[in-house]
Amino acid sequence: MKKIVISLLVACATRATGQITTPPDADNEKARVSQWIGPVEVTITYNSPNVHADDGTDRTGHIWGELVPYGFTDPGFGTAKSAPWRAGANENTTVYFSHDVKVEGKDLKAGTYGFFISVEKEGPWTIVFSKSNKSWGHFFYDAKDDALRVQVNAKDAEYTEWLTYGFENRLPNTATAFMQWEKKKLPFKIEVPNVNEIYFAEIKEDLRSAAGFDYRNWQSAAQLCVNYKMHLDEALAFAESAISLKFVGVEDFQTLKTKATVLEAMGKNDEAGKVMDKAIKHETAGVSDVHVYGKQLLKEGKSQRALEIFKLNRQLHPDDKFMTFVGLARGYAANNDKKNAIKNWEIAIKNLPEDQKTFLPQYEAELKKLKDS
Repeated sequence: MKKIVISLLVACATRATGQITTPPDADNEKARVSQWIGPVEVTITYNSPNVHADDGTDRTGHIWGELVPYGFTDPGFGTAKSAPWRAGANENTTVYFSHDVKVEGKDLKAGTYGFFISVEKEGPWTIVFSKSNKSWGHFFYDAKDDALRVQVNAKDAEYTEWLTYGFENRLPNTATAFMQWEKKKLPFKIEVPNVNEIYFAEIKEDLRSAAGFDYRNWQSAAQLCVNYKMHLDEALAFAESAISLKFVGVEDFQTLKTKATVLEAMGKNDEAGKVMDKAIKHETAGVSDVHVYGKQLLKEGKSQRALEIFKLNRQLHPDDKFMTFVGLARGYAANNDKKNAIKNWEIAIKNLPEDQKTFLPQYEAELKKLKDS
């Protein structure tokens, strides 16, 4: 205990007068690990003790309940009379959340928290997030500063010499953080339930900055709203800006197609069709642009509309000898017109470009399937 008191007094003195760079106490190296859950940053900063003591003593089997006491205990120094483990060595272990999150299903506001663990011999361990994050260890812990407590079951784990924090089970809106040391692992789940809303809010801010001077960013914002089925009225405004915002907007096949996609997502199919007709006939619409749109319609089960688009592509691009015929072949096949489908496949294969020869077996298989049916 005397050594601890002296170390703390030295630390306080150096902070007051400025400090030099020295090795960490007992080689408990400082560490930091970060993980983004969508746009949300989670960062854990800690000092990492090891199982073997300074003199080489192997403390395996003597960590939990001995070096790290069970429950809340009196540290014997500072103002705390009942404190959990500091979840590392030296200064506070801290956890930073850039946005509001849920930890084990409970709400926790954005911010930096002191991180503590109450280790138990039996049953779940208690994780504590404290609003006090600049203390030395747990010596000044005060339960009044608790922002959140959650209980989690520790697991037996493979041996880990150095206390380590990390993340696993990462998904677009959740990740599991964990503390692992000696032969124990303590996982805790972090969720961002409104991750798409956070993206949307940040995108709106981005568009007010330099990003807003590129029409493609307005287009991407509109498409993202469609993909996640959110804020479609604003998505339409984004799409309009991509086309016609002064000094920024560009009217071309892609921006018109994006606007049509938004309108369709809003259930305004007639308007969407008119905008898409304009896009297809736009001077920037290439053979492949129209072909891909036709394939999209086939995937959506709109076989008659797809055939109309493939016919229009052929009409608009009479010099094309391959892709327009592939489109017609697939369009006729989807509409059960086997005769015309076979005819157009044969023309397409006859005019196969060099860069398409690796796909010849696939095209021949589609033709054979039609002939054999």
